[in-house]
Amino acid sequence: MRLLESNDDERQPAWHALRRFLPFLWPPGEPALKARVVGSLLLVLLSICITTLIMPLTYGAAVNRMTQGTTGIASITIALVCAYAGARFGGVLLDNLRNAIFERVGQDAERRLAETTFRHLHKLSLRFHLERRTGAVTKIVERGTKSIDMMLYFLLFNIAPTIIQLGIVMAMFWVKFGFGLVVATALMVVAYIRFTRLVTDWRTRLRVEMNDLDTGAVARAVDSLLNFETVKYFNAEGREAERYGRAVRRYADAAVKNETSLAWLNIGQSLITNAMMAGAMAFTVWGWSKGRFTPGDVVVVNTLLAQLFRPLDLLGMVYRTIRQGLIDMDAMFGLLDTPTEVNDATGAPELAVASGRIRFENVRFGYEPEREILKGIDFEVAPGATLAVVGPSGAGKSTLSRLLFRFYDPTGGRILIDGQDIASVTQASLRRAIGIVPQDTVLFNDTIGYNIGYGRDGAGQDEIEEAARGAAIHDFIISLPEGYQAKVGERGLKLSGGEKQRVAIARTLLKDPPILILDEATSALDSRTEAAIQETLQGVAARRTSIVIAHRLSTIVDADQILVLDQGRVAEQGNHASLLRRNGLYAEMWERQQAEAENEQAEAAE
Repeated sequence: MRLLESNDDERQPAWHALRRFLPFLWPPGEPALKARVVGSLLLVLLSICITTLIMPLTYGAAVNRMTQGTTGIASITIALVCAYAGARFGGVLLDNLRNAIFERVGQDAERRLAETTFRHLHKLSLRFHLERRTGAVTKIVERGTKSIDMMLYFLLFNIAPTIIQLGIVMAMFWVKFGFGLVVATALMVVAYIRFTRLVTDWRTRLRVEMNDLDTGAVARAVDSLLNFETVKYFNAEGREAERYGRAVRRYADAAVKNETSLAWLNIGQSLITNAMMAGAMAFTVWGWSKGRFTPGDVVVVNTLLAQLFRPLDLLGMVYRTIRQGLIDMDAMFGLLDTPTEVNDATGAPELAVASGRIRFENVRFGYEPEREILKGIDFEVAPGATLAVVGPSGAGKSTLSRLLFRFYDPTGGRILIDGQDIASVTQASLRRAIGIVPQDTVLFNDTIGYNIGYGRDGAGQDEIEEAARGAAIHDFIISLPEGYQAKVGERGLKLSGGEKQRVAIARTLLKDPPILILDEATSALDSRTEAAIQETLQGVAARRTSIVIAHRLSTIVDADQILVLDQGRVAEQGNHASLLRRNGLYAEMWERQQAEAENEQAEAAE
C-alpha cells in the first residue's frame, strides 16, 4: 500500500519528514516509553486476531448451528453467540487499552519536538525574527507539534493493522472460498487505494492552499492587534477589518472547495466498497445454492469484508491526515533546519571580565551586503569610563549595541572586551556580562514584579524592590491596588512609555552587569523623572564600563568621551568641551538642541 507516495515533487519532502519523525516513536534512553510502544503493538495484534478471526468464525458457526433446525443444540449456539459478543467487546476493550497505553508516547514525542523547536527559535538570529511574522511562525510550530501525535496513531493503529487484516482476509478467502474471491478483493483494494490517493492528492493541494490562507489570516490578525495603537492613531479600524475580511473570505472559499472534494471522495469510496460487498455476497449466495457454501459462510464473508472496510473507510481521512501531517512537520523541520547565523566557536571559553575595557577595531557591518551601515569604526572605552555615542538618525548608533551583544557578527574587523575577541567566547557568558536599557521597551504580559525580576533568575522580592527604588518606580508600583502583582498587559501596554522604561532600568539594575548600555534610556521620561533617573544611572555607571546612546546631548555632557557618528563613520571624538571648541558636527547639533529648548521654554512661559 503505497499510501505516502504522490508525484515526484512531493515524495521526497514527505519521506524526508517521515524519516525525521520516526525516531520520536522509539526515543533513545526511554525504556518505559519503548515498553509502551511494544505493549501497544501487542494489543493491536491481539485485537486483529479477535476481530478478524474469532468474530467472523464464531458468528458463522452460530448461524450454521441455527440453520440445522435442531433445537437440542441451542445451548451451543447461545455459547457461540455469546462468544461473538464477547469478541466484539474484546476488540473495543483492546483498542481503548491500546490508546490509553500509547497516549504517553504521543504526548512525550509532541513535547520533545515542541521543546526542540522552541529552543532552536531562540537560537536563531535577530535577522530571522525581524523578517518573519510571529503569528505565522507560531502557527507552523503549533501545526507541526500537534501533527506528530496523529501521525504516530494512524501509522501504528490504522495503516499497519489494515495491511495485516488484508493479509488475513486474503488467506481465509483463499482457503475457504477459492482464488477468485481473493483476486476480486485484491482488485477492489487496489482500485480503492488508487482512487483515494488520486482524490486525496487533489484535496491535499486544496488543503495546502487553505492552510496558507489560514496562516496569512492569522498573521494579519496578530500583526494588526499587536499594532493596536497605530491602528487607532490613523483611524484605520475599517481598513484593518477590510483587509482581514478579504483574508478570511479567501480562506472560506478554499474551505468550501476542500469540503466539496471530501464529499466526492466519500461517494467514490462508498461505490467501490459496496460494489465489492454486493459481488462477494452474490458469489457466496450462488455457492450456497450449489451446495458449496453454508449459510454461515455467507455471514463469514460479510463479516470479514465489513471488518476490512471499516479501516478502509477511514483511509481517505488517514491518508489526508498523514499527508497533511507530513506537510506540517516538513514546514516545522524547515524551521529547525534554518541555520543559526551567530554560532559559538568549537570549544569556546567563557568571557572573563576583569576591568571591562571595550575596543572596536575597524568594525564594518551591514544588515544587507549592498548597504553597509558601519564603515570601519575604531574606538576604545576605558575600564569604568562612560562613552556617549551621538549622531543623526541612521548613523549606526544602535547597531553598535547589537554587535556588542553579538546579535550579528561584523562583516569586518573585531570587537574586544578585556582583550578577548567576543566572537571567540560563548554568547551566554558575553550576554551575562552586558546589561541594556533599550529605547523601545517591550515587557512580558505578566506582573510588574515578574518583569523586573526577569533581570536575574532567582532574585528575591527584596532585591526586586531595591532595583525598583533605584529606577524611581517603587512608589508608583506600591500605589497600584495589586502592587508588584499588577499585570502590565501585552507588551506592557497598560504602562506609559516612561513607566515601561523605568521597569527596563530596574531589571537591568537587578542584573548588575559589569558593562552597561543605555540606548536612549530616558527618552520617554518627563524632565523631572529624567533628572532623578539620570542621577541613578550616573551612580550605577560610575563603577561600570558604560556606553550611552543618546539623542538629547544635554544628558551626556558629563561623559568621559563622546563619539559622533555620521554615515557609518566616526566623524568626531572627544569630551563635551573639546567637541564644542572644534565647532564641527557636535557643536552644530548642540546649538540646534539648545535653540529648540529655549523655544520650548519661551512657549511654556507664554
